[in-house]
Amino acid sequence: MADKPVLTVNIVTPDGIVYDHHATMVIVKALDGQLGIMPNHEPIIAPLQIDEVRVKRVDNPGHEDAIAVNGGFMEMSNNVASIVADSAERERDIDVSRAQLAEQRAEELIKTAKAKHDADELARAQIKLRRAVNRINVAKH
Repeated sequence: MADKPVLTVNIVTPDGIVYDHHATMVIVKALDGQLGIMPNHEPIIAPLQIDEVRVKRVDNPGHEDAIAVNGGFMEMSNNVASIVADSAERERDIDVSRAQLAEQRAEELIKTAKAKHDADELARAQIKLRRAVNRINVAKH
């Protein structure tokens, strides 16, 4: 009996490789919605939202790895799903108290930007808030 095909999932940031494992499935949130990628998927390139990436690993079928990814894009080709992101953190590496402080700071920045009617600052603060909330949610996974 032939071995089942597997998917290699790697996540890279400017700081280096954050994640690299074999999987049966990877689930990402693209700009157009959620994508579930399995071995032998057609080649695709998709921009990603700030959200968690979930990976169903080959070596532990009952477990999903969760990685907080802050945007970027995913390319799927030849059973390799490569994610390139500005930043990414594995569930086990997230400092929850630091993420909660970042959430509080972002909420204060949002209030200040709204009071000043500064749309650019408001947009930046909302992104900071989404990143902090994403990290908190992944840590609780």
